[in-house]
Amino acid sequence: MASASSIAASIASKTKTKKKHFVAQKVKLFRASDPLLSVLMWGVNHSINELSHVQIPIMLMPDDFKAYSKIKVIVHHKNKSFMNSPLCFSDFCNSLTRSAPLNSEAQGRSGARFHTSYDKRYVIKTISSEDVAEMHNILKKYHQFIVECHGNTLLPQFLGMYRLTVDGDETYMIVTRNVFSHRLSVYKKYDLKVRGKERRTHEKKNTAKELPTYKDNDFINDGQKIYINEENKKMFLEKLRKDVEFLAQLKLMDYSLLVGIHDVERAEQEEVESEENEAEEEGESDGGGIGTPPDSPSNTLDSTKPLSPGEFDPTIDVYAIKSNESAPRKEVYFMAIIDILQHYDAKKKAAHAAKTVKHGAGAEISTVNPEQYSKRFYDFITTILS
Repeated sequence: MASASSIAASIASKTKTKKKHFVAQKVKLFRASDPLLSVLMWGVNHSINELSHVQIPIMLMPDDFKAYSKIKVIVHHKNKSFMNSPLCFSDFCNSLTRSAPLNSEAQGRSGARFHTSYDKRYVIKTISSEDVAEMHNILKKYHQFIVECHGNTLLPQFLGMYRLTVDGDETYMIVTRNVFSHRLSVYKKYDLKVRGKERRTHEKKNTAKELPTYKDNDFINDGQKIYINEENKKMFLEKLRKDVEFLAQLKLMDYSLLVGIHDVERAEQEEVESEENEAEEEGESDGGGIGTPPDSPSNTLDSTKPLSPGEFDPTIDVYAIKSNESAPRKEVYFMAIIDILQHYDAKKKAAHAAKTVKHGAGAEISTVNPEQYSKRFYDFITTILS
């Protein structure tokens, strides 16, 4: 599993020149219930194999941020095209190709669809063409920032971007590291921006969801706090400050802090109950076990050294922080900045001007410039830490 600091090397390992070629699928057929995911799995595998022999340059050049590869593949006896741009992969081929990505009930801005890799290390999200353009716009500076901070950031870790055309329908997808853990379950989830009356979960929309996404006022009304020690608080706020200042420089705004909470005691209890149920089922069975199919992916994440309840590997769960000793409950928090591709464009400038005229320059309004947004965001997040 590559860390954020290895993104530079990962990007650098890709070709400097544009490559356009078409190939037919010959050996391995990646299958998923969704043809779009089948194409994605094939494309990831092909791209990484194609680039594995490229020598890593000492310094990235402008063309490195424009390079792409375009291929045509045949899946389920139909022609599909696949394109990824730019070539900024990490060592995640197995996670995305050994088994089909999993559907997620989460739904993002403008109806974006989400999937997670089968091992839950990566999130695959559909994005708009405007998001793609913004990604190309910020990629060079984003890469420089990640290198300079050695990956010590709360920003999304972008690992791949794709354009897939299936039966004439064009879809853009982006792959990022999962904010949450592959093994520690999240029991409550919040999307936090700044305190405002409109930032409240619509209960009817979330009733059917197993893990609803709550918002600012829900967090406040729940009396929720993030209980971390002074050392972790200092490090977290320093990363947050640098990140939001960087986003303000790029004229980006409307991002959120995604917070996931793992309850250690609840997880232990559920594990005990699960083991008891499994023991009962084994006692009732006739002893005829069903073997694992020979071509099923092995779970390499479970082959590592077992971890105690509430423990995690910081090289994998890079956004995780333990609660402090005096916290009301033993918890693990997962916190990262998400949805950073919203640019402060002419439309937002006009909305800001109109609301300033209506409410006054000192009023707390939702449409502000990136510098104001970053300060307001930082100030609000400091209030949730205890």
